[in-house]
Amino acid sequence: MRSARTDALGCRHFSRGACMPFQSPRAAAESAHSEPSDAGADRLKFNGDNRFQRELRKRVEDYFKQSGLKQRGGARLYLKSALILGTFVATYVALVCFARTWWEALPLSVLLGVATAQIGFNIQHDAGHQAYSERRWINRWMARTLDLVGGSSYIWHWKHAHFHHTYANIDGHDSDINLGALARFSPQQKRYPHHRLQHLYLWLLYGFTAISWHLHDDFRDIATGTIGKRRFPRPRGKELAVFVAGKAIFFTLAFGLPLLLHPLGAVLACYAVAAVVAGVLLALVFQLAHVVEPAAFPSPSPDAPDRIERPWAVHQLETTVDFARHSRIITWLTGGLNFQVEHHLFPRIAHVHYPALAPIVEAACREHGLPYHAHRSFGAGLASHYRWLRRMGKTGAVVVPPLLEPLPQS
Repeated sequence: MRSARTDALGCRHFSRGACMPFQSPRAAAESAHSEPSDAGADRLKFNGDNRFQRELRKRVEDYFKQSGLKQRGGARLYLKSALILGTFVATYVALVCFARTWWEALPLSVLLGVATAQIGFNIQHDAGHQAYSERRWINRWMARTLDLVGGSSYIWHWKHAHFHHTYANIDGHDSDINLGALARFSPQQKRYPHHRLQHLYLWLLYGFTAISWHLHDDFRDIATGTIGKRRFPRPRGKELAVFVAGKAIFFTLAFGLPLLLHPLGAVLACYAVAAVVAGVLLALVFQLAHVVEPAAFPSPSPDAPDRIERPWAVHQLETTVDFARHSRIITWLTGGLNFQVEHHLFPRIAHVHYPALAPIVEAACREHGLPYHAHRSFGAGLASHYRWLRRMGKTGAVVVPPLLEPLPQS
């Protein structure tokens, strides 16, 4: 039996050396009960030296004690959520009930796609990490806003909170960096001849991210019981009912109701525009955090295929990159996901606190001689992603992380 404890970093530390996203005792028991019997067979173990993690945890706890703030979202996040959900509902009603021409429908479809991404970035994401509210039932229902817009909160928990946050950028364990033969994101992935053009064509394919989720990915994952190369427990009982109900509600909103008032071609066109806009936004925010030049793509040693050399917290620093930290607009729009370093270290702290935590994390990294990666702007992150895609598409590419300019002290 593994012993475990929970800390302010939002992780449970096991005596085996792994760090898993936080779960309440009840949820942990449910997960342990439902996890496939061979799920631990390929689980990686991290270096158990957690001195940096403990020191950073203390500094963050001191910040909240001194400021008197709570780690969850509070009134600021509730107000932001009301604004985003209100925009989503108003835009949907205007598009379905009042738009009669293409020049009315097009901007409304674009705005609906933006609002959909906003729900994912600002509401569902925090709630799925238990960072939205102190109350579990509020987190549970806000996490289900993903089901409202075509995803699955259950699959997201396993794919993102469980696999991605534990094994960021590790090929075969983090399915977020695996697009199969379509792309080569990691040096460990097989290169195909067409990858030499991936820095050109992938920008178009990012638009199909949401469409793929809606129409294919979630159903495939449920049918196969796998996410990427990792097995996960299929939903049962209430979770299965939520999955089915969520898909039914989404398809009704996306196609059923609009078809009562508009021809099929117009409905499909508006759906495509909204889904492509949402897909591009969702894909780019992730890519700028992990699939860029400064980010590492670690792999286990051949001598110890079940171990990662670095401690878990250091692994997060090496595989994650911030961008546009000083832009309040981007921080607001992305739900603080431009502060990915802080988010990966503190997944159970609401995103509204990340700008204040960033200087604390950066200072601790500098003092301990650890990397703290950040691009100064959104454009710099895009350029880095482009160069990385091009490098990974070349034959015999040698990966040498670039030296970044020192970040301004804040």
